[in-house]
Amino acid sequence: MTTPANTTVPDTSLTFLSKAYSGDKLTFNRGIEREALRVDASGKLALTPHPLFLGSKLTHPTITTDFSESQLELITPVAHSADQALTLLNDVHRFVYSGLNDEVLWSASMPCVLRDDPNIPLAQYGTSNLGRLKTTYRNGLSTRYGRAMQTICAIHYNFSVDKSFWQHLAVLENQTHDKHYRSRRYFDLMRNFRRLSWLPVYLFGASPAVCKSFVQGRQHQLQEFDAGSLYHQNATSLRNGDLGYQSETQAGMLNVCYNSLENYVSTIASAIGTPHAHYQKLGVKRDDQYLQVSGNILQSEAEFYTTIRAKCVPPKGENFLKVLKEDGVEYIEVRLLDVNPYLPLGIDASQIHFLDALLLYCLLTASPDHDDQLCASVSNNVRAVVYNGQDTRTLLNDMGRDRNVKSWGTEILDGVMGVARWLDRVNGVEVYQRSVAAQQAKVTDSGLIPSSRIIEDMRADAKSFGRFAMAQSLAHKASFQQQVLSRAELSYFQELAAKSVRDQALLESQPGPTFDVYLKSLLAAYKAL
Repeated sequence: MTTPANTTVPDTSLTFLSKAYSGDKLTFNRGIEREALRVDASGKLALTPHPLFLGSKLTHPTITTDFSESQLELITPVAHSADQALTLLNDVHRFVYSGLNDEVLWSASMPCVLRDDPNIPLAQYGTSNLGRLKTTYRNGLSTRYGRAMQTICAIHYNFSVDKSFWQHLAVLENQTHDKHYRSRRYFDLMRNFRRLSWLPVYLFGASPAVCKSFVQGRQHQLQEFDAGSLYHQNATSLRNGDLGYQSETQAGMLNVCYNSLENYVSTIASAIGTPHAHYQKLGVKRDDQYLQVSGNILQSEAEFYTTIRAKCVPPKGENFLKVLKEDGVEYIEVRLLDVNPYLPLGIDASQIHFLDALLLYCLLTASPDHDDQLCASVSNNVRAVVYNGQDTRTLLNDMGRDRNVKSWGTEILDGVMGVARWLDRVNGVEVYQRSVAAQQAKVTDSGLIPSSRIIEDMRADAKSFGRFAMAQSLAHKASFQQQVLSRAELSYFQELAAKSVRDQALLESQPGPTFDVYLKSLLAAYKAL
């Protein structure tokens, strides 16, 4: 039997860091990406193009689209506090609603009533090589997985710690602070987060039900809730399960290792360069039109479905994986969060503060390497919580030991509370302990988790999932419309939109290689890795 990793941050670490931050505050860098479907007044997916007043989705820094033309992605710049990040995200929502007319932003992760797959509009990005690449990639996702799966929405949380923290931690650990040290420690964080990823799925999972249209023509094990909805008893996050962002191909052929940056990069790059028989058979090009970027296991690193990713910001035109390998990890991206339909922004300050404390806890506790057995337990634990997490007696595998959701969750949160106390003390606040205490209450009483509340509210009001989510969407719309933009705020967003249109026009006017040559050079860059 394997001995579990330490679940308590060593007192020496927090004592040292407290001295290092005497009189100073610890700053986290945060960014939020919120995806949301545009729906019409009847709650069906909007078929209208990306609204012109929002600018160019190819070049706008904060307002773009994800897979579908009807699927907005709203992005904040880097923020140094939870309140700042949420204010920035709130302002973007206010601008979107200033011109959305009768359309509404869907409040949930699982989609609204969908048309047939071919009638889900694919995002279009213009005639530049970059624009064509984005649309071709999305067409490849459609070809491989179907369009319905891609309409699922999420919250992505980007996180990094301040440079001064790395310098203090390196001294504590008798290491040299450089890009190699930073990358190694970020991978320590990510391994622990993956090992514990079932916990945020339990705490924040908010997709226990779906509209029947989502699974039309697909096999599933869901039960009928009412004439228009399906659900799974005790489910927390169907988005993170078999019906969500999953790939049998990746599960069977792609074993990305989080034990080192080098292996992480080379495995993903290899998958981008390795042909896959079924995808090859689907075809790459037909009648001079590309159906997908390639017939390989992955079209790009963006297709790698996982709960957390290593990230960097490559210079314009540079290969992402190449820059990641050479310059190291700059931040991490948490990708398992459902959109909370009870919250106008899909996320709130308490959740952000908890994520900060959890991620720092994952960095400061012992992080065992992941072998095949541990990787399998990570997947199995998430699956168990996805489908049966509301029952806190559900058994999970803690590195060879059977633990139920309640006991293991309580132990983890006790450790995170130690980090929260330290963060509150260093920063002169009380927000972190309150955020962890709120999650401790959810482990004690599963009726407090969003997935449980959603099903209870659907039952109490005799509402289908679609009607429940639409009611929340309309309430959020009314809230945003009451927050009228000032003239200066409106002018700021209008200029951003106008500049994005000019930037796309400039990009499309510049000479460049043919798309065939452009695509070939992109794929060749991965082979060197």
